[in-house]
Amino acid sequence: MKRLALLGLVLMLNACAGQSDDKQKPVGPMGTVSPHISGDALIMDDGARLPLRAWLPDGKPRAVILALHGFNDYSKAFEKPGKEWAKHGVATYAYDQRGFGRAPDRGRWVGAWRLDTDLAEASRSLRARYPGVPLYMLGESMGGAVVITAMTGAVGAPKPVCDGIVLVAPAVWGRVTMNAFERTALWAGNALFPGLTLTGEGLKVTPSDNVPMLRALSRDALVIKATRVDTIKGLVDLMDLALASAAKLKGVPLMLLYGQHDEIVPNAPTRLFITGLPPDERTDSRIALYEHGYHMLLRDLDAAIVIGDVDAWIGDHRAALPSGADRRAEVRPSRG
Repeated sequence: MKRLALLGLVLMLNACAGQSDDKQKPVGPMGTVSPHISGDALIMDDGARLPLRAWLPDGKPRAVILALHGFNDYSKAFEKPGKEWAKHGVATYAYDQRGFGRAPDRGRWVGAWRLDTDLAEASRSLRARYPGVPLYMLGESMGGAVVITAMTGAVGAPKPVCDGIVLVAPAVWGRVTMNAFERTALWAGNALFPGLTLTGEGLKVTPSDNVPMLRALSRDALVIKATRVDTIKGLVDLMDLALASAAKLKGVPLMLLYGQHDEIVPNAPTRLFITGLPPDERTDSRIALYEHGYHMLLRDLDAAIVIGDVDAWIGDHRAALPSGADRRAEVRPSRG
Protein backbone atom coordinates (compact mmCIF):
# COMPACT_ATOMS: atom_id res chain seq x y z
CA MET A 1 0.00 0.00 0.00
CA LYS A 2 2.94 2.34 0.51
CA ARG A 3 3.80 2.13 -3.17
CA LEU A 4 0.18 2.91 -4.03
CA ALA A 5 0.06 5.74 -1.52
CA LEU A 6 3.06 7.20 -3.29
CA LEU A 7 0.88 8.00 -6.30
CA GLY A 8 -1.45 10.03 -4.16
CA LEU A 9 1.29 11.63 -2.15
CA VAL A 10 3.66 12.78 -4.83
CA LEU A 11 4.88 15.59 -2.64
CA MET A 12 6.21 13.29 0.10
CA LEU A 13 4.81 15.48 2.88
CA ASN A 14 4.42 14.52 6.54
CA ALA A 15 0.99 14.31 8.10
CA CYS A 16 -0.79 12.23 10.71
CA ALA A 17 -2.67 9.22 9.44
CA GLY A 18 -6.16 8.56 10.72
CA GLN A 19 -9.26 6.57 9.96
CA SER A 20 -12.72 7.79 9.03
CA ASP A 21 -16.02 5.94 8.93
CA ASP A 22 -17.36 8.21 6.20
CA LYS A 23 -18.56 6.59 3.02
CA GLN A 24 -17.37 7.68 -0.38
CA LYS A 25 -19.72 10.38 -1.61
CA PRO A 26 -21.71 9.28 -4.69
CA VAL A 27 -21.84 11.40 -7.81
CA GLY A 28 -25.25 12.56 -8.99
CA PRO A 29 -26.53 13.06 -12.54
CA MET A 30 -25.75 16.10 -14.65
CA GLY A 31 -27.49 19.26 -13.61
CA THR A 32 -29.29 21.95 -15.53
CA VAL A 33 -26.96 24.94 -15.06
CA SER A 34 -25.29 26.32 -18.17
CA PRO A 35 -21.52 25.91 -17.57
CA HIS A 36 -19.63 29.22 -17.66
CA ILE A 37 -16.77 31.25 -16.24
CA SER A 38 -17.73 33.60 -13.42
CA GLY A 39 -14.86 35.74 -12.14
CA ASP A 40 -12.34 33.43 -10.51
CA ALA A 41 -14.41 30.27 -10.83
CA LEU A 42 -15.79 27.77 -13.31
CA ILE A 43 -19.48 27.08 -12.78
CA MET A 44 -20.36 23.52 -13.76
CA ASP A 45 -23.65 22.05 -14.95
CA ASP A 46 -24.64 21.01 -11.42
CA GLY A 47 -23.85 24.44 -10.00
CA ALA A 48 -20.52 23.40 -8.49
CA ARG A 49 -17.99 26.22 -8.26
CA LEU A 50 -14.43 25.23 -9.17
CA PRO A 51 -11.74 27.79 -8.26
CA LEU A 52 -10.03 29.14 -11.38
CA ARG A 53 -6.64 30.80 -11.84
CA ALA A 54 -5.45 32.57 -14.97
CA TRP A 55 -2.16 33.96 -16.24
CA LEU A 56 -2.85 36.22 -19.17
CA PRO A 57 -0.70 38.03 -21.74
CA ASP A 58 -1.15 41.64 -22.74
CA GLY A 59 -3.68 41.79 -25.54
CA LYS A 60 -5.27 38.90 -27.41
CA PRO A 61 -3.48 35.58 -26.80
CA ARG A 62 -2.02 33.59 -29.68
CA ALA A 63 -3.07 30.39 -27.89
CA VAL A 64 -4.85 29.25 -24.72
CA ILE A 65 -3.82 26.42 -22.40
CA LEU A 66 -6.32 24.72 -20.10
CA ALA A 67 -4.17 23.01 -17.44
CA LEU A 68 -5.13 20.17 -15.10
CA HIS A 69 -3.13 19.53 -11.94
CA GLY A 70 -2.04 16.24 -10.42
CA PHE A 71 -3.39 14.17 -7.52
CA ASN A 72 -3.57 16.00 -4.15
CA ASP A 73 -2.35 19.17 -5.85
CA TYR A 74 -4.34 22.17 -7.08
CA SER A 75 -4.34 24.92 -9.69
CA LYS A 76 -1.43 26.90 -8.24
CA ALA A 77 0.80 24.16 -9.66
CA PHE A 78 0.91 26.10 -12.92
CA GLU A 79 1.91 29.48 -11.54
CA LYS A 80 5.48 29.38 -12.83
CA PRO A 81 4.79 28.08 -16.35
CA GLY A 82 1.64 30.19 -16.61
CA LYS A 83 3.58 33.39 -15.96
CA GLU A 84 6.26 32.40 -18.44
CA TRP A 85 3.84 31.43 -21.19
CA ALA A 86 2.01 34.72 -20.71
CA LYS A 87 5.23 36.54 -21.64
CA HIS A 88 5.06 34.74 -24.99
CA GLY A 89 1.43 35.53 -25.71
CA VAL A 90 -0.15 32.34 -24.34
CA ALA A 91 -3.01 32.48 -21.83
CA THR A 92 -3.11 29.73 -19.20
CA TYR A 93 -6.17 28.75 -17.19
CA ALA A 94 -6.13 26.15 -14.42
CA TYR A 95 -8.89 25.07 -12.05
CA ASP A 96 -9.04 23.03 -8.85
CA GLN A 97 -10.50 19.66 -9.83
CA ARG A 98 -13.23 18.25 -7.62
CA GLY A 99 -11.82 16.68 -4.50
CA PHE A 100 -8.75 18.92 -4.48
CA GLY A 101 -7.69 22.41 -3.45
CA ARG A 102 -10.74 24.54 -2.64
CA ALA A 103 -13.06 22.61 -4.95
CA PRO A 104 -16.07 20.69 -3.57
CA ASP A 105 -15.65 17.19 -2.06
CA ARG A 106 -12.10 17.81 -0.88
CA GLY A 107 -10.30 14.54 -0.19
CA ARG A 108 -12.98 12.40 -1.87
CA TRP A 109 -12.93 10.67 -5.23
CA VAL A 110 -15.80 11.89 -7.42
CA GLY A 111 -15.17 9.48 -10.29
CA ALA A 112 -13.73 9.68 -13.79
CA TRP A 113 -17.08 10.57 -15.36
CA ARG A 114 -17.41 13.72 -13.27
CA LEU A 115 -13.78 14.76 -13.75
CA ASP A 116 -14.04 14.20 -17.51
CA THR A 117 -17.32 16.09 -17.72
CA ASP A 118 -15.87 19.03 -15.83
CA LEU A 119 -12.99 19.15 -18.31
CA ALA A 120 -15.35 19.08 -21.27
CA GLU A 121 -17.41 21.92 -19.81
CA ALA A 122 -14.31 23.95 -18.96
CA SER A 123 -12.98 23.55 -22.51
CA ARG A 124 -16.24 24.72 -24.01
CA SER A 125 -16.35 27.74 -21.71
CA LEU A 126 -12.86 28.77 -22.83
CA ARG A 127 -13.67 28.12 -26.49
CA ALA A 128 -16.62 30.50 -26.13
CA ARG A 129 -14.43 33.12 -24.47
CA TYR A 130 -11.68 32.85 -27.12
CA PRO A 131 -13.34 31.99 -30.46
CA GLY A 132 -10.82 31.30 -33.20
CA VAL A 133 -7.85 31.05 -30.79
CA PRO A 134 -6.09 27.64 -30.63
CA LEU A 135 -6.99 25.85 -27.39
CA TYR A 136 -4.69 23.25 -25.82
CA MET A 137 -5.34 20.96 -22.88
CA LEU A 138 -2.37 20.20 -20.64
CA GLY A 139 -2.56 17.49 -18.01
CA GLU A 140 0.08 16.84 -15.37
CA SER A 141 0.22 13.38 -13.77
CA MET A 142 -3.40 12.60 -12.74
CA GLY A 143 -4.47 15.56 -14.85
CA GLY A 144 -2.91 13.79 -17.82
CA ALA A 145 -5.00 10.69 -17.14
CA VAL A 146 -8.13 12.85 -17.05
CA VAL A 147 -7.22 14.41 -20.40
CA ILE A 148 -6.66 10.95 -21.92
CA THR A 149 -9.93 9.42 -20.68
CA ALA A 150 -11.91 12.53 -21.59
CA MET A 151 -10.51 12.76 -25.11
CA THR A 152 -11.11 9.06 -25.80
CA GLY A 153 -14.60 8.93 -24.28
CA ALA A 154 -13.48 6.15 -21.94
CA VAL A 155 -16.41 6.58 -19.53
CA GLY A 156 -18.99 8.06 -21.86
CA ALA A 157 -18.63 11.63 -20.63
CA PRO A 158 -19.00 14.56 -23.05
CA LYS A 159 -15.77 15.05 -24.99
CA PRO A 160 -13.73 18.25 -24.61
CA VAL A 161 -12.94 20.56 -27.51
CA CYS A 162 -9.32 21.45 -28.20
CA ASP A 163 -6.67 21.82 -30.88
CA GLY A 164 -3.99 19.73 -29.19
CA ILE A 165 -3.03 18.04 -25.93
CA VAL A 166 0.08 18.08 -23.77
CA LEU A 167 0.65 15.20 -21.33
CA VAL A 168 3.23 15.90 -18.62
CA ALA A 169 4.30 12.67 -16.87
CA PRO A 170 0.78 11.25 -17.30
CA ALA A 171 -0.47 8.88 -14.60
CA VAL A 172 -0.82 5.62 -16.54
CA TRP A 173 0.30 3.13 -13.87
CA GLY A 174 -2.58 0.71 -14.37
CA ARG A 175 -3.13 -2.61 -12.62
CA VAL A 176 -1.75 -4.56 -15.56
CA THR A 177 1.70 -3.17 -14.72
CA MET A 178 1.41 -3.69 -10.94
CA ASN A 179 2.62 -6.79 -9.19
CA ALA A 180 0.27 -9.21 -7.43
CA PHE A 181 1.01 -7.82 -3.98
CA GLU A 182 0.18 -4.27 -5.04
CA ARG A 183 -3.10 -5.32 -6.64
CA THR A 184 -4.08 -7.45 -3.64
CA ALA A 185 -3.18 -4.76 -1.14
CA LEU A 186 -5.29 -2.21 -2.99
CA TRP A 187 -8.28 -4.55 -3.20
CA ALA A 188 -8.08 -5.55 0.46
CA GLY A 189 -7.51 -2.03 1.70
CA ASN A 190 -10.48 -0.67 -0.24
CA ALA A 191 -12.73 -3.55 0.86
CA LEU A 192 -11.81 -3.45 4.54
CA PHE A 193 -10.65 0.09 5.33
CA PRO A 194 -11.85 2.50 2.61
CA GLY A 195 -11.71 5.48 4.96
CA LEU A 196 -8.19 4.78 6.21
CA THR A 197 -5.84 7.64 5.35
CA LEU A 198 -2.25 7.10 4.26
CA THR A 199 0.72 9.40 3.98
CA GLY A 200 4.00 9.26 2.10
CA GLU A 201 6.04 9.50 5.29
CA GLY A 202 9.08 7.25 5.17
CA LEU A 203 9.06 6.69 1.42
CA LYS A 204 12.45 7.37 -0.06
CA VAL A 205 11.58 8.72 -3.49
CA THR A 206 12.30 12.02 -5.17
CA PRO A 207 9.39 13.72 -6.95
CA SER A 208 11.58 16.68 -7.95
CA ASP A 209 15.10 18.01 -7.60
CA ASN A 210 13.66 21.40 -6.61
CA VAL A 211 13.90 21.08 -2.83
CA PRO A 212 12.82 24.65 -1.94
CA MET A 213 9.68 24.14 -4.01
CA LEU A 214 8.90 20.86 -2.22
CA ARG A 215 9.38 22.52 1.16
CA ALA A 216 6.99 25.28 0.17
CA LEU A 217 4.40 22.70 -0.84
CA SER A 218 4.77 20.98 2.53
CA ARG A 219 3.59 24.23 4.13
CA ASP A 220 0.72 24.77 1.70
CA ALA A 221 -2.56 24.01 3.45
CA LEU A 222 -4.34 23.38 0.14
CA VAL A 223 -2.07 20.46 -0.75
CA ILE A 224 -3.60 17.25 0.61
CA LYS A 225 -1.16 15.42 2.88
CA ALA A 226 -3.09 12.25 3.79
CA THR A 227 -5.17 10.24 1.33
CA ARG A 228 -8.10 7.87 1.81
CA VAL A 229 -7.66 4.33 0.53
CA ASP A 230 -10.87 4.53 -1.51
CA THR A 231 -9.56 7.69 -3.15
CA ILE A 232 -6.33 5.90 -4.08
CA LYS A 233 -8.46 3.11 -5.53
CA GLY A 234 -10.31 5.70 -7.61
CA LEU A 235 -7.02 7.02 -8.92
CA VAL A 236 -5.89 3.53 -9.92
CA ASP A 237 -9.20 2.97 -11.71
CA LEU A 238 -8.57 6.18 -13.65
CA MET A 239 -5.03 5.10 -14.51
CA ASP A 240 -6.38 1.74 -15.72
CA LEU A 241 -8.69 3.57 -18.09
CA ALA A 242 -5.97 5.92 -19.27
CA LEU A 243 -3.49 3.13 -20.04
CA ALA A 244 -6.13 1.10 -21.86
CA SER A 245 -7.16 4.14 -23.91
CA ALA A 246 -3.79 4.74 -25.60
CA ALA A 247 -4.84 3.28 -28.94
CA LYS A 248 -7.89 5.56 -29.08
CA LEU A 249 -5.98 8.77 -28.48
CA LYS A 250 -6.07 10.30 -31.93
CA GLY A 251 -7.54 13.15 -33.89
CA VAL A 252 -5.50 15.99 -32.37
CA PRO A 253 -1.77 16.78 -32.14
CA LEU A 254 -0.13 15.26 -29.07
CA MET A 255 2.89 16.20 -26.98
CA LEU A 256 4.03 13.80 -24.23
CA LEU A 257 6.77 14.73 -21.76
CA TYR A 258 8.52 12.35 -19.36
CA GLY A 259 11.51 12.66 -17.03
CA GLN A 260 14.28 10.05 -17.03
CA HIS A 261 14.32 10.21 -13.20
CA ASP A 262 10.56 9.95 -12.66
CA GLU A 263 10.06 7.84 -9.52
CA ILE A 264 6.32 8.45 -9.21
CA VAL A 265 4.91 6.99 -12.44
CA PRO A 266 7.16 4.02 -13.30
CA ASN A 267 8.99 3.81 -16.57
CA ALA A 268 7.45 0.51 -17.71
CA PRO A 269 3.80 1.64 -17.88
CA THR A 270 4.86 4.90 -19.51
CA ARG A 271 6.67 2.98 -22.25
CA LEU A 272 3.66 0.66 -22.59
CA PHE A 273 1.36 3.64 -23.02
CA ILE A 274 3.62 5.23 -25.63
CA THR A 275 3.94 2.03 -27.66
CA GLY A 276 0.15 1.68 -27.50
CA LEU A 277 -0.50 5.01 -29.18
CA PRO A 278 -1.87 4.83 -32.74
CA PRO A 279 0.74 4.64 -35.49
CA ASP A 280 1.45 8.27 -36.20
CA GLU A 281 2.32 9.28 -39.73
CA ARG A 282 1.91 12.95 -38.95
CA THR A 283 4.79 15.23 -38.06
CA ASP A 284 2.90 17.42 -35.59
CA SER A 285 3.13 15.18 -32.50
CA ARG A 286 6.10 14.95 -30.14
CA ILE A 287 7.32 12.61 -27.40
CA ALA A 288 10.07 14.15 -25.28
CA LEU A 289 12.37 12.53 -22.73
CA TYR A 290 14.24 14.84 -20.32
CA GLU A 291 17.56 13.44 -19.21
CA HIS A 292 17.59 15.37 -15.92
CA GLY A 293 13.84 15.47 -15.43
CA TYR A 294 11.81 14.17 -12.49
CA HIS A 295 8.07 13.73 -12.12
CA MET A 296 7.33 17.40 -11.53
CA LEU A 297 8.83 18.52 -14.83
CA LEU A 298 7.18 21.95 -14.83
CA ARG A 299 8.60 22.72 -11.37
CA ASP A 300 11.98 20.94 -11.46
CA LEU A 301 15.20 22.94 -11.45
CA ASP A 302 15.28 22.54 -15.25
CA ALA A 303 11.64 23.54 -15.61
CA ALA A 304 12.51 26.45 -17.89
CA ILE A 305 13.65 23.96 -20.55
CA VAL A 306 10.37 22.06 -20.43
CA ILE A 307 8.30 25.25 -20.36
CA GLY A 308 10.18 26.49 -23.40
CA ASP A 309 9.57 23.26 -25.28
CA VAL A 310 5.81 23.44 -24.68
CA ASP A 311 5.75 27.03 -25.92
CA ALA A 312 7.78 26.10 -28.99
CA TRP A 313 5.56 23.13 -29.85
CA ILE A 314 2.42 25.23 -29.56
CA GLY A 315 4.00 27.71 -31.95
CA ASP A 316 5.04 25.07 -34.49
CA HIS A 317 3.99 21.43 -34.15
CA ARG A 318 6.31 20.32 -36.92
CA ALA A 319 9.55 21.86 -35.67
CA ALA A 320 12.06 19.99 -33.52
CA LEU A 321 12.01 20.96 -29.85
CA PRO A 322 14.66 23.50 -28.75
CA SER A 323 15.94 21.18 -26.00
CA GLY A 324 16.38 18.16 -28.25
CA ALA A 325 14.32 16.07 -25.83
CA ASP A 326 12.25 14.71 -28.70
CA ARG A 327 15.37 13.34 -30.37
CA ARG A 328 16.39 11.74 -27.08
CA ALA A 329 13.00 10.01 -26.87
CA GLU A 330 13.65 8.24 -30.17
CA VAL A 331 15.78 5.87 -28.09
CA ARG A 332 13.32 4.60 -25.49
CA PRO A 333 14.40 4.89 -21.84
CA SER A 334 15.60 1.56 -20.53
CA ARG A 335 15.40 2.16 -16.78
CA GLY A 336 12.68 -0.03 -15.22
